Amino acid sequence: MNKINFLKPDNQNLSTYLYSGSFLFFIAVLDVFLSSFFEMNITSFLPNFVSFLLPLILGIIGLHLIRIEFSGIKNLDLLNKHINTNTFNAILTLLIIFTIIKSIPPIMSWFFIDANIAGDTKEACTGSGACWTYIKIWLNRFIYGMYPNEFQWRINISFILLIALAFVGLIPSEKIKKFLTLYYVVVYPIIAFILIYYLISGGSLGLEWVETGAWGGLSLTFIVSFFCLIFCFPVGMFLALGRRSQLPTVRYISVGFIEFWRGVPLITVLFMSSVMFPMFLPEDFFMDKLVRVIIAISLFEAAYVAEVIRGGLQALPRGQYDAAKSLGMGYWKMHIFVILPQALKLVIPGIANTFLALVKDTPLIFVVGLLEIVGMLNLAKTNPEWLGFAMEGYVFAAIIFWIICYAMSKYSYNLELKYKTER
Repeated sequence: MNKINFLKPDNQNLSTYLYSGSFLFFIAVLDVFLSSFFEMNITSFLPNFVSFLLPLILGIIGLHLIRIEFSGIKNLDLLNKHINTNTFNAILTLLIIFTIIKSIPPIMSWFFIDANIAGDTKEACTGSGACWTYIKIWLNRFIYGMYPNEFQWRINISFILLIALAFVGLIPSEKIKKFLTLYYVVVYPIIAFILIYYLISGGSLGLEWVETGAWGGLSLTFIVSFFCLIFCFPVGMFLALGRRSQLPTVRYISVGFIEFWRGVPLITVLFMSSVMFPMFLPEDFFMDKLVRVIIAISLFEAAYVAEVIRGGLQALPRGQYDAAKSLGMGYWKMHIFVILPQALKLVIPGIANTFLALVKDTPLIFVVGLLEIVGMLNLAKTNPEWLGFAMEGYVFAAIIFWIICYAMSKYSYNLELKYKTER
């Protein structure tokens, strides 16, 4: 065996360093794990200060011993490359691991072990954990808002039909695939509007009318997000093209629009759409509050989408434009078939990020009196019979929004992989 230098591990005694370092690291994690989950301190015989710092010291030494360059072990090299490059990163890694281990028991206790879900009243929540009874009782309102219970089937049918129609693109028919862009950009939004207007709103076809002020909860979050996503994208795309236009009038109008909407807060835009905008309408003209909100958010987000798409347009080399022109393509044909497909492919992450921000901004519509899921949570927490359970409500909303945003993020990532080309 070659001479062992613990201050500078090398490949010559790889097994010794690897086993020694792994053992010390395991002891450090085990000590924190036992003290967190079972309140056992295997170093209790030491002074409190030493016992507290010992896992960190052992972990640092252990990670130092396995920090071997070009060990030939793939997983070890990846570990050293990403989280164990030096002593400072080793300390950060250990602190993160120890924090996660320390956090798991109280979180699990609050979420599950000491939580309550049985019963129908506040008195059923007797433990120190979460009161999921509160969520269970208010779940109907969190999903449908103040929409009448006897008519909630209309919302269910509308969403089921919209989801089913969204999967038309999966039909493996070449004839149908030629018209998918037209379907999703024009036909599908029209169908969605008809379903929501005639089925959810009612007032015709023998259905009782339900005012939009009664709409709310998660269903309203989906409705606002859906239409804003549909409308802001084409508007943003035309604004991006307009900002790069050679026509001064078109360019200045696009620049003015984008800079104006990017320069004001969304909450101000919503307030103006609800309070100030109706003052400029004719007395005999009525526009529903929900429609005004959707238009306001769509125009606001379109300015951000325009800048994202403009970044993709600027990323394309000039040769793409020249090649399209050499084939005799006009402005619109060149952009539709050559420029935009490449530009949009490059900015899929940016567009997805903007859409995620849009979904998370929907709770701001409470300023105009529309109560989506967070608005209903704020209403429920002020109920005298359920005071003191705001934490459970916000945790529930956070989980819902995380699921929605994570699904959108994964879908955008799949689109990236699908349209990925080596450049």
